[in-house]
Amino acid sequence: MDCSYFDAGRCTSCSLMGQPYSRQVADKQRHAEELLGPFDVPEWLPPIASAESGYRNKAKMVVGGTVDAPTIGILDADGHGIDLQACGICSPGHRAAFPVLARFITLARTAPYDVTRRTGELKHLIVTESPDGELMIRFVLRSTEPVGRIRKHLPALLAELPQTRVVTANVLPEHKAVLEGEHEIVLTDADTLPMRLNDVTMHLRPQSFFQTNTEIAAALYAEARDWIRDIAPDSAWDLYSGVGGFALHIAAGDDAGPEVTGIETSVEAVASAELSRSDAALSRLRFAAGDATTFAIEADAAPDLVIVNPPRRGIGGELSAWLEASTASHVLYSSCNVASLAKDLAAMPSLRPVRARVFDMFPQTTHFEVMVLLERGR
Repeated sequence: MDCSYFDAGRCTSCSLMGQPYSRQVADKQRHAEELLGPFDVPEWLPPIASAESGYRNKAKMVVGGTVDAPTIGILDADGHGIDLQACGICSPGHRAAFPVLARFITLARTAPYDVTRRTGELKHLIVTESPDGELMIRFVLRSTEPVGRIRKHLPALLAELPQTRVVTANVLPEHKAVLEGEHEIVLTDADTLPMRLNDVTMHLRPQSFFQTNTEIAAALYAEARDWIRDIAPDSAWDLYSGVGGFALHIAAGDDAGPEVTGIETSVEAVASAELSRSDAALSRLRFAAGDATTFAIEADAAPDLVIVNPPRRGIGGELSAWLEASTASHVLYSSCNVASLAKDLAAMPSLRPVRARVFDMFPQTTHFEVMVLLERGR
């Protein structure tokens, strides 16, 4: 993939831009095998490659410039906006929406936030596209002052982007380097974006995490379901469950499937997962808000299977120690950081790898997902 922004030095976020994609995938596979080499993984399945471009379902763009000439992209070192509306890793739906959103910023007189002067209102645009082409558009604002104007002119935006399902205003009053605030104002009738992966529909709420690459996420969940069917556990936990991707894929609508519990710190994500569970009528699946480690340590008994999909830091020493000492016969570990995965595996020597696979969730970057199935030694 070629990128004029990268070639011109305007954006270097995609550090592997310009490298042959086949080499990127091969290097990621090699890196994973090297770091997990000490654990003697008996079966490495071929890596799952992504589309090279247009793969992101979520665009997190900084708004700069002026109200009459806004930029949608990133900021340079001096805090000036760099426009990236044609970013090649964003989905076609994103790229079609950005010019409309730029015009809407002007129409609604919502001045971009000036980081150096700490003036203006609109900090970020967060746009998510579903597999069916529907959009969730979130305006991250310094205050509620522009909300009335956004609401007034919203019909014009919806007329130009009829595929838009959810529009919100997120309020981030603090001057700090975070993406969004805690307060969300929903401006449309709908407040969730259906994300249909495989035969499962997940309902994404505004502040819920979802895997960035829809195609690869679908492959990841389908593979997990296949591996888990071979195990046939009676009970399972999905820790760091997010909006329930793993749990919803392994749960069954009758008594034939395992009894599954999903645990996630984000209340918004749990609400999303519960809506999906209810719609699918999965009576043997439940979700709850809480800390994964605390939940495990305080539980009366371990399940047959524990699924963990932690953030980049991994599951950490305390949960690793609990898993090592538990009666769980299998662990399915999906990791976005193979280094922290290796550290956690070293703390669980009784749980031995059965198979592993790399999923290239982030083409043009050094990041990727790797999933490992662990089995307790007999």
